[in-house]
Amino acid sequence: MKRYDLRHLHDDFYDRMGELIDEGLKVGEVGIFLFEVGDFSHIQKSADYIKALGHDLMNSLKFNEVDWTIVVKKVDEQTQKARAEAVEKARIEAEQKAVEEAKAAEEKAKADAVAAEAKAKEKAEAKAKAEAETKAKEEAKKAATAKNESVSKGADKKEPAKETAGKKEKAPQGDDLTKIKGVGKAYMEKLNSEGIYTVKDVANMTKEQIQMMEEKYSFKGDFKESVADAKKILKSKAK
Repeated sequence: MKRYDLRHLHDDFYDRMGELIDEGLKVGEVGIFLFEVGDFSHIQKSADYIKALGHDLMNSLKFNEVDWTIVVKKVDEQTQKARAEAVEKARIEAEQKAVEEAKAAEEKAKADAVAAEAKAKEKAEAKAKAEAETKAKEEAKKAATAKNESVSKGADKKEPAKETAGKKEKAPQGDDLTKIKGVGKAYMEKLNSEGIYTVKDVANMTKEQIQMMEEKYSFKGDFKESVADAKKILKSKAK
């Protein structure tokens, strides 16, 4: 075991420590290196430096408030080479993994963007469809309302004409029924009230109608004779 004091080199002791390990120590021999802490980052840096060389870091100890020691065991070149290759392999694998992860993240970001765009498009189409359906329903409702109003107005306009027609039906052009035997002006009005306006209407009166005239209106005499006279008048007109 050999001891080396590198405190006088302060922060520049790394290269010298490497030379001493290569030249001063035998394979399997242990060296103790004393250095001044200064910036505490040197403690970890020194440990990383030993590992990078491929030797064994046996220990790292605090010597006092400002000094620090590390204990190193020298290994053979073959072991150093194997360790260096392992470190390099790990570095390459880490880089490859980082590239793959970055690529995967990029592809995922693209896929997410495409999915988000498709979802937004679908949502917009659904919204447009719903708005179109709502608009179509409103237009159909307006059209139905307008049609109902139009039909209602048309019906209102036709009512007076219908009423006029009704009035005409109530007052058709009739014959002078006083020319029939036994029918005076008073009985003519009563016949009209029963819907009998013409000589033909009288001639075609049924037994029930004749009986009604005799009973309801107290017709004097036999109304059958009036009906017979109406038939004679029609017959004479036909000649």
